Amino acid sequence: MDNKRIIIAIDGHSSCGKSTFAKAIAARLGYIFIDTGAMYRAVTLYALEHGAIHSGIVEEAEVEAMLEDINIDFRFNPSRGASDIYVNGDLVEGKIRTIEVSNCVSAVSSIAAVREKLVAMQQEMGRKRGVVMDGRDIGTVVFPEAELKIYMTAEPRVRAERRYKELTEKGDSVTLEEIYENVVSRDKADMTRKISPLRQAEDAIVLDNSYMSVEEQMAWFDQQYCRVISQ
Repeated sequence: MDNKRIIIAIDGHSSCGKSTFAKAIAARLGYIFIDTGAMYRAVTLYALEHGAIHSGIVEEAEVEAMLEDINIDFRFNPSRGASDIYVNGDLVEGKIRTIEVSNCVSAVSSIAAVREKLVAMQQEMGRKRGVVMDGRDIGTVVFPEAELKIYMTAEPRVRAERRYKELTEKGDSVTLEEIYENVVSRDKADMTRKISPLRQAEDAIVLDNSYMSVEEQMAWFDQQYCRVISQ
């Protein structure tokens, strides 16, 4: 592979494997992987644990007031071969993946102050390039100048089945229908919010991985990456 260091922006729907795909790309290229979705989940978890979310209702003013107390960082975990996310020094990697967090993260992500804080953090993280970043607005807002933009999607039922398998293997008590409803509602919330809605950047390449293996996705990526760095 060429030594030219670029920014790779991966946007797309929830539970379509963006993070898994991005991690594999980062490992292949020796790039830094930044899971922006985990950052929004971390803020959501903090809000849940500190009383800013009541019965699924997000108190926007309370979340905004907490932001200055939230410090997020990633630390490489050699046992996983990936980075774990920490909030104020506490490991929260496992806690942010629950259905409770999933049900509230879209509402928290739609708060302007939250997006402003995290986008600034993400832009600083990618300042030196050589990063793979996935989320909802990376190619449209965070890094509109990214050399390679990918828009990932998959059929809602396929995404729900993947998420269900992931959660049940961890021992979480959830139903497939519950996960499916969460996937559909998050799609609607992400694509209709007023601030930085999920949308395909004009110069993004679509990857529908509904029926693709990890190996097939990586072969597809290799073609796109080689095309970009040869330009």
